[in-house]
Amino acid sequence: MPRSTAEDVDGYLAEVVEPDRLTALVRIRELCRTELRGYEEVMAWGMPCYRPKGGEPEISFANQKQYVSFYLMRPDIREGFEERLADQDMGKGCLRFRRTEKIDYDLVRDLLRATAAAPGEDC
Repeated sequence: MPRSTAEDVDGYLAEVVEPDRLTALVRIRELCRTELRGYEEVMAWGMPCYRPKGGEPEISFANQKQYVSFYLMRPDIREGFEERLADQDMGKGCLRFRRTEKIDYDLVRDLLRATAAAPGEDC
């Protein structure tokens, strides 16, 4: 999916045509909204993002051409989960889920909880 021009996350999700991808993205969004209390849901860089009120985005997700991505923009959190992230397809700050049935929602939840638990610096 090319960079979205949606004005909000509902509009972004409405652009997703693959049912399995939509289900996965909705579930990730629900986890973000549950675990990231005190964070704002915004659109930035053409994708849904979550930022502390008045701060910079710390979490994002997107429907990419070949995978669902989950962006973790806090290096301190990535370092704290280094062992659990070792077996994941991961770029500098992006988990790539090429098959939606392989998404580790427990890992995503734990990353979100750790992000919300303590302030940190973005990458």
